[in-house]
Amino acid sequence: MGPTIGRNDIRREVPDMESRNPADSPRLECFFDCSSPWTYLGFHNLPAVAARAGVTVRWRPFLVGGVFNTINPTVYASRERPVPAKQAYMLKNLRDWAALAGVEIRFPPTVFPVNSVRVMRACVALQDDPAMPRLARAAFEAYFGSDVDISTEAAFRDICEVAGLDPDEMLARADSEQARAGLRENTDELIRRGGFGSPTMFVDGGDMYFGNDALPLVEAALARAGSSK
Repeated sequence: MGPTIGRNDIRREVPDMESRNPADSPRLECFFDCSSPWTYLGFHNLPAVAARAGVTVRWRPFLVGGVFNTINPTVYASRERPVPAKQAYMLKNLRDWAALAGVEIRFPPTVFPVNSVRVMRACVALQDDPAMPRLARAAFEAYFGSDVDISTEAAFRDICEVAGLDPDEMLARADSEQARAGLRENTDELIRRGGFGSPTMFVDGGDMYFGNDALPLVEAALARAGSSK
């Protein structure tokens, strides 16, 4: 049995994910999957970017494995035959970004990649609900902070409790056909719009940015879009 989620392991403080969004503000969407450490960084950092721009992040849960299977299978090849020097630098780079953000991220030594489908269906079931970012953050922190296999039902229940949600209700909602269909639709939509991984952000619908390190570009795009309205 893997580690359990302790109340001291997962920070309950969730930054305000909802900023005031006047009707003429540029739209900001973020497609995300809780199985990616870089997405955890983006998930943590993007709200501050949105707040400075005076916009709201619309979080769009999707299944990154579905994207990889459909249009980006080179990800699997690179995992099977990693370049040692590149792999070592990637881990250093991740630690440096995490330190800059003030986020604790440990690359999971037990299960990677993890099957995040139940968590992501639950996020879809909570789409546009203020509780959804709390659930996602609890999943990120369980997986990248405590090496918890978030694919298990026991872990999912703990994550829901940390997020202040009823585990039985969320299990039912995550298993509903509506959540299943919604996750497929979000995944297919990202592919149609040119996305290939997580996190992927869009400003005003068609201006796409990929990765946590693209956030300065997202902020500049928001400024341009806001000034042109």
